[in-house]
Amino acid sequence: MFTPENLLVTIQRFDEKIQANKDYLSELDTPIGDGDHGNNMARGMSAVMQADIHGSLFEEFKTIAMTLISKVGGASGPLYGTAMLEMAKASKDTNDPVEILSAGIAGIQKRGKATLGEKTMLDLWIPAVDAVKDGTLTPELVTNLTENTKDLIATKGRASYVGERSKGHIDPGAMSSNYLFQSMIEAGVFTHE
Repeated sequence: MFTPENLLVTIQRFDEKIQANKDYLSELDTPIGDGDHGNNMARGMSAVMQADIHGSLFEEFKTIAMTLISKVGGASGPLYGTAMLEMAKASKDTNDPVEILSAGIAGIQKRGKATLGEKTMLDLWIPAVDAVKDGTLTPELVTNLTENTKDLIATKGRASYVGERSKGHIDPGAMSSNYLFQSMIEAGVFTHE
């Protein structure tokens, strides 16, 4: 379950992974996007780490959301920010990761007008949350789901402009989402208490 404590640990781990891999994320984004996903996410997460993230689960999610929306360029800021904002709203009524992350998915779908199979971050989020539901989420599964985006052809976002040529490349949003889900696993969000 989500707690204010493990959300903080999640965000700290997520920041570490983003900062360590920002060049790789931008490399992934270069053939199919603007080449700035890593730098945008790194800048946004640096701002999140400087924000005052304390209080209830709702307050923490909301602070993270507003910081990402205001500080991250490109599509990733609005998408991650909207996900976190919807997760904040859900966290008022529950601390169940499936319910909270499902609210995040709904936010991403609404903001990005995307769905499963279109080579976006949702190709990680949706099956990963399904795996949380049935208790099968592992770090290996998260990695496999990310790798699977290589075989998809992008039909949404900047990557859709390159069409067929997007095949063979991992989706950068799925990779940064991989870091988020790995961070949640490490923080113990999905351990049953």
